Amino acid sequence: MAEVLRLTDVSVVRSGNVILDSISWTVASDERWVILGPNGAGKTTLLQILSANMHPSSGTAELLDSTLGRTDVFELRPRIGFASTALARRIPPQETVLDSVLTAAYSVTGRWNEEYETLDVRRAQRVLHEWKLGHLEERKFGNLSDGEQKRVQIARAVMTDPELLLLDEPAGSLDLGAREELLDLLGGYASAPEAPAMIMVTHHVEEIPQGFTHLLLLRNGKVTAAGPIAEVLTAESLGEAFGLELIVTADDGRYTARAAYPGGVERTPGRRSA
Repeated sequence: MAEVLRLTDVSVVRSGNVILDSISWTVASDERWVILGPNGAGKTTLLQILSANMHPSSGTAELLDSTLGRTDVFELRPRIGFASTALARRIPPQETVLDSVLTAAYSVTGRWNEEYETLDVRRAQRVLHEWKLGHLEERKFGNLSDGEQKRVQIARAVMTDPELLLLDEPAGSLDLGAREELLDLLGGYASAPEAPAMIMVTHHVEEIPQGFTHLLLLRNGKVTAAGPIAEVLTAESLGEAFGLELIVTADDGRYTARAAYPGGVERTPGRRSA
């Protein structure tokens, strides 16, 4: 399949601190990737590059056959869907759900004086129904639950039929019911052959939906492992990324992970830890 991105020795340095360190990585159009790693691993910075909102300090970042630094990012960004809490904060609380999604057609947040064609409105309504939001299209964005707001973010991201979809912690802060509903929808979307290449950042293996195919593990700005999820999501690889001895289990395409010992430190029975 065609490549949608290729990073070659990409590094990001800010104020002398290395945030990303010589990352080389390729993603094909039929792949759905998860990025996992501890806080400070560089996940958010990596997404900023993949969304064409940041240039690397060194190395080459090629996105959708365009090279950052040699292309007009304002033409590139509309081809990339991006759902994140940071973006959601820019949606006016009084905006209707329909307009929150519809305005993606102009890459703006907050409807003003733009003119939309009937085709755009129908597209937005169809996307809302696909993400189980059709009954909320006249509701104010600020009055939605966390789970509903997360789904609106994703619906907005897919409104423009992107070639690459980026999801920054889509299940973060959700309760169990809202999380499982969202992961079920994401799993169905990821499994559809017409879906774009997808990259999702999360902190928890329990939030990886079915249908995702590959995993990238980061630690201190470096890739510690990358490849098919069934091969990479092991106790050894995950433990190396998080600096913790772990037990990883899989059940019907879903995963769980927990520390092998309380606090991640082995204790000898009958002895008190220092």
